[in-house]
Amino acid sequence: MSLKSIPRTAVDGYLKAVKWPAERTAKLVGAERLVDRADATVRDLAGVALNDPQLRDDAARRRTAADERERALKLKTEAELREERAADEAERTRQEAARKRQAADNRKAEAKQRAAKSEQARKTAARKVAAAQKASAADRAKRERLEVLEEKTEALNAKETALTAAQEAQRLAEAAGQLKAERKQV
Repeated sequence: MSLKSIPRTAVDGYLKAVKWPAERTAKLVGAERLVDRADATVRDLAGVALNDPQLRDDAARRRTAADERERALKLKTEAELREERAADEAERTRQEAARKRQAADNRKAEAKQRAAKSEQARKTAARKVAAAQKASAADRAKRERLEVLEEKTEALNAKETALTAAQEAQRLAEAAGQLKAERKQV
């Protein structure tokens, strides 16, 4: 160990002793980078005061490391922010897709319902037409039966009239024959 290394070791030991409680406190408030920067600054000042290039180089490395940690933290924060935005956008996209699916399902259900109503209306109309045709055929059949019955009735009436006339003619013929027989006896 050289004479120049003694002050460097003392500065290093002192900073470690002071830095330990400062780091614990800084972690609680989220200021770890400030402690690292203060350490680098104190080492640089000590290096200038003691004219120790190794202490100054160490301070520069620590400052660079602090810069890199700060840059890494910023990148991490940006990445987390982007991830959060992407998650929000993905959620919005999922919700929009769900809304579109729901709207499509609703339109499909409405179209199905309209088709079912149309089909029901068509069936109802077909039943009404069939019923009307059946009723019309039944009415036609009744009219035809009525005509046949009327014709039979007319034929029976004519037959009855003819029978009545034949009976009357027979009765008259018998009466005439009886009169004739009575005249011959007289």
